[in-house]
Amino acid sequence: MFSLRRSPLLLLGLLAISACATRPPASEPEAVAEYEQNNDPIEPFNRAMYAVNDGLDTVLLRPAAKAYQFVVPQPVRTGVRNVLVNLRSPLIAANDLLQGNGDRLLVTVGRFMINTTFGLGGIFDVAAEAGMPGHTEDFGQTFASWGVGEGPYLFLPLLGPSNPRDLTGFGAAIAADPMNWVLANNGNTGDIIEYARIGLTVLDTREGLLDTLDSVKESSLDPYATLRSGYRQGRNQQIRNSSELPSRAGPLAQGGAVPALDAGAGTSPAPMR
Repeated sequence: MFSLRRSPLLLLGLLAISACATRPPASEPEAVAEYEQNNDPIEPFNRAMYAVNDGLDTVLLRPAAKAYQFVVPQPVRTGVRNVLVNLRSPLIAANDLLQGNGDRLLVTVGRFMINTTFGLGGIFDVAAEAGMPGHTEDFGQTFASWGVGEGPYLFLPLLGPSNPRDLTGFGAAIAADPMNWVLANNGNTGDIIEYARIGLTVLDTREGLLDTLDSVKESSLDPYATLRSGYRQGRNQQIRNSSELPSRAGPLAQGGAVPALDAGAGTSPAPMR
């Protein structure tokens, strides 16, 4: 039987199909090359979703992020970010394992243990200060390391830039996150904690992108195209890093610091990119 709950997804699918960009004719090789490079066959649909996203961001998320930045002191915001990163450690460890990267797995587990204990639940990144910088991995990167193609570019309201591979990875992260299992068994208290975690993740992500997105909107003639290019280049760089095992010097020498923002980072697409 047809479910009404599926109708929004069906509608989005029909809209996407009906809003496909026209592939240039073979007689225009430069246009064809640009079309293939962008990998955005449903660009009209994606641009419509970007417009929706931009409206939500303008009236809701950017003002909330500005208020968060103004009210909460920087040291506290840093502590919140550290805790959120620490909570993603089990997912990062799982992806280190799935990618067969034992060196990085040891670092992730070690960081989690050190920061959870000596860092007071992850508020302080004691491990980094001790010479154990972090890294981020997610299921989208893992699928890519297994040879799964990215598929066409997607832009979704609130989730931002993505693709079918990363969107699947985002869903896998939600299903695999042990925090979700724990909170699901704690009734109303668990729901409150989970909503607080989601809210802080959104605020932290958007606050960290204030200057970047403001600069894109002010300086770019086509912010949508700029974000598309930046996202795809950034993801490809993350994937290349994830598929390269650390040298024998070990991950402590070249692991790289955890970025200020984790693209869904631990959960694939981050809100409002």
